[in-house]
Formats: sequence, structure tokens, C-alpha cells
Amino acid sequence: MTVIRRSQFSLRYQTRQALQGYAFVLPWIIGFVLFSMAPLFQTFRYSLNQVIVSATGVEQTYVQWQNYTKALFTDPTFIQLVIEYAIETLVSVPIIMIFSMVIAMFLNLRLRFKGIFRTIFFLPVVITSGPVIRELVSQGATSMPQIATSPAILRFLEDLPRTLRSPVEYLLTSFILILWFSGVQILIYLASLQKIDRSIYEAAAIDGASAWESFWKITLPSLSTTNVVVAVYTIITLSHFSENKVVRYIYAQTYDIEGGIGYASAMSFLYFAVLVLILLVVYLLLMSRAKRA
Repeated sequence: MTVIRRSQFSLRYQTRQALQGYAFVLPWIIGFVLFSMAPLFQTFRYSLNQVIVSATGVEQTYVQWQNYTKALFTDPTFIQLVIEYAIETLVSVPIIMIFSMVIAMFLNLRLRFKGIFRTIFFLPVVITSGPVIRELVSQGATSMPQIATSPAILRFLEDLPRTLRSPVEYLLTSFILILWFSGVQILIYLASLQKIDRSIYEAAAIDGASAWESFWKITLPSLSTTNVVVAVYTIITLSHFSENKVVRYIYAQTYDIEGGIGYASAMSFLYFAVLVLILLVVYLLLMSRAKRA
């Protein structure tokens, strides 16, 4: 009887936890259904049509999958930009994660003026609106192109394969912009670090574990699930960034004579498919490591 009551209590507790989670995401779900579902469906309809906007209205001519085949097989610019986006994202995400984790561990120490440092690292998230970041990029404040023009770096880039040359050059010249996206990730890591029981570190120190050993055997395994959240958030943030080359190209094709709304809509769904594929690969890799941890 006691076992049955405990199982019923546990079930009720799990049910309450699940209901609280659903209630937390319910406003987002309602907002998505009301404001995003219909535009997504309409965009998919546009991707299957040749869309012409005239003074009399929007004219649609059904062309089946021609916009998709054009983007995949007859538009080398789009394919090249998507490949560069995928490589640059896979290069940028580990750097942002490592930098965010290091800064979060630093801010988790007992330091004076710790709140000021947290504000400094989170401030770029507040001010990186579209016009602000666009102005910073146009003025070259987010990049250091002189690094890629130095003789040593030029020789290093020439020895790399063509597929790796562009992302490495992007990493060298735009690492300031990459680190600009670390504010939210730092807060996520900081919250996870503060949940680790300090007594575990004390017990490890009593057993003779060094700080380096405690990091690899306590801190890093404890952050395995957090790494998944940070990676997914970072990929999505980089993918919808207003200065993303693929996003800018799709936007330009919307008003191009040879492109149009239908062609841009098809490229948008192809770009979304690549994004989902990257998310799936990164998620499976990190979750497998999280389960082993």
C-alpha cells in the first residue's frame, strides 16, 4: 500500500511538473499559431509559384518544384553561400561555447564588482539591433581585416584547401563579431555553474584532486546538458543574424527581376532545411556525450 501511494504521489508530481512546463511554453505556442503558422504556409505556397506583384495585385503561376531545382542546380551563388554558412557556423559555435564557458567560470568566482563584469559581457546583446550592428559592420568595427593581409597569414591560407580557406579567413577577421554573440551563453553557463553543489568540489579536494582534474571530472560533465542548450541557441542566433550572407542574398532575390518572391521563398525553405540538419547533427553529437557523462 505504501509503495502504491509513493508511486501515485510521484506520478502526480511528474504530472504537475509537466503541466508547469507546458504552461510556460503555452504563450509561445499560441503566438506561433496565431502569427507565424499562416505566413509560413503562405510562404510555402509562394515557393511553388512564380509570383509577380503588380498594381492590380499578386499574380501567381504554379510552377511546381522549379524554384527549388533552380536554387539547387542552377544557382551556384546560393549553393556556395550555404556551404560557407554551414562551415562558418560549425567553426564559430565551438569558439563561442568555449569563450562563454571560460568567462562564466571567471564570473562564478568570488570577485569584487562581479555584477559590473556581468553587465559588460551582456551589454552587446542589448545593443546589437539590426541598424546598430549594420553600422558597426559597415565601419569595420567588428572585424580585423589586417590580420588576413599579413604575409604569414597569407602563406598559411594559401596552403589550405579551397573549402577551408574561406571559413578560416572568416574566423581570423571576424572573431570580434563571433565573440559578440556570447552574452546569453555566458548567462546560461553561469546559471548552470551555480547549480553545482560546492560540496562535490570540497570532497574532490580532500581526495587530492587538482583544480584541473575537478574541471574535467566534475564541472565539464555537469555542463553536458547545458552544452546542448548553448549550441542550439548559438546556431539559431547565427543563422537568423541580419548580416548573414545567405539571409542577405535571399532578401536581395525577393526584389530581383530574375528571382522574385517565389524563388526567395524556395531558398528560404532550403536554408531552413540546412539549418535543421546542422541542429540535428550537433544535437546528436552533444547528447551522445551527455549520456556518457
